[in-house]
Amino acid sequence: MIDSTPTQAHTPIPGMPRFPLFRAATLQVLSDGQVWARRQLEAAVLDAMQLSEEIRADRFKSGGQRANNRVGWSISMLQRAGAAERPERAHFHITEFGRELLAQHPMEITDATLRSIPVFRDYVVQRDEKRDVGTVTELSPSEPVADEDPTELIEAGVQAFAAEAVVDLIRRLREQHPDFFEQAVVDVLNKMGYGGTEHRGRRLGGSGDGGVDGVIDQDALGLSQIYVQAKRYGDGNTVQRPEIQGFVGALAGKGASQGVFVTTSLFSKGAREYVEQIPTRIVLIDGPRLAELMIRYRVGVQIKRTYEVVEVDEDYFE
Repeated sequence: MIDSTPTQAHTPIPGMPRFPLFRAATLQVLSDGQVWARRQLEAAVLDAMQLSEEIRADRFKSGGQRANNRVGWSISMLQRAGAAERPERAHFHITEFGRELLAQHPMEITDATLRSIPVFRDYVVQRDEKRDVGTVTELSPSEPVADEDPTELIEAGVQAFAAEAVVDLIRRLREQHPDFFEQAVVDVLNKMGYGGTEHRGRRLGGSGDGGVDGVIDQDALGLSQIYVQAKRYGDGNTVQRPEIQGFVGALAGKGASQGVFVTTSLFSKGAREYVEQIPTRIVLIDGPRLAELMIRYRVGVQIKRTYEVVEVDEDYFE
C-alpha cells in the first residue's frame, strides 16, 4: 500500500521540555549519591520529569529518541562542567560541585550558566578555535539559552536543505513537458518498489491511454496492477473532485480497483473527502509529498555532501 501521509515535521512535539530543564533533572537524579548506569539514568530522568509516553516516543528523522538524546547530551555537558563524573564506563555520579550547582539552579541549567563555569568555558573555547587565524571565539554569558542539542541542530540543518530542495523540485517539474512529469512519477513508484526488482512500472501516455498515464505491474504476469494519473498543474491550480471522479471512471473501464493520482499542486478538500467515500482505493500525492518522495528515494536529486559524526571508542580505552 502506498503511503500518502505527509512527512511529519521532525521538530520537538508540544510539551517537550526545554533542553536546560533536562540538565537540572539529570543532576537531580544523580543527587542521590549513587552510581548510575547510563540507560537506567536516562529512564530515571524521564520519570523524574514526568514525561508522557508521546513525548518519550518522539523521534528524530534519523530514528533516535529525542528525549533520551537530550539526557545523553546533558550528561556529557555536566561532565564537561565538572558537575558529574564517570567512575567507570557508562556509569555516572554527581560531584560536590554538581551538588552546589543544583542547589543554585534547581529548575534549569542554561547555556549561560554552563559558560560561566571556567572548566566548561575553557573546553568550549578550545573546541571553537579558529585555526586559520590563531584566535578564539569570544563567548558571552548573556548568549541565548539553547533549546536544541547538537543532534537537533544537525537535523534542523539537513531539514532546511531538504525544504529548499522540495521547492526547487516542484518548480522544475512544473517547467518540464507533461511527458517528463509522467515518467518522473513512474520512476518514483519504481524506486519505491511497486514495480518489483524489475521496475515493471511504465508510462502509457498518448491519446489512447484510456484516461491513465502509467501502470505498475505488481507481479511478473501483470495480474495485479496499479494505474497512475499524473497532472502537472501550476501553483494555485488545485485538483478538484471532478478530476478524481474522471480517474475513478478510467479505472472502472480497465477493471482496476486501485490507483495513484499525482499532481504538482494540491488537492481540494472535496477531492480528498471523495476518495474517502468510495470503494476504489485511490492514493492522492500532492506536490510537496511527491518532492519528499523524490528526495527519499533519490529521484532527480543527488547527495551534495556527507558529514561524519564521531565519538570516542570506549572499547579502545578499556
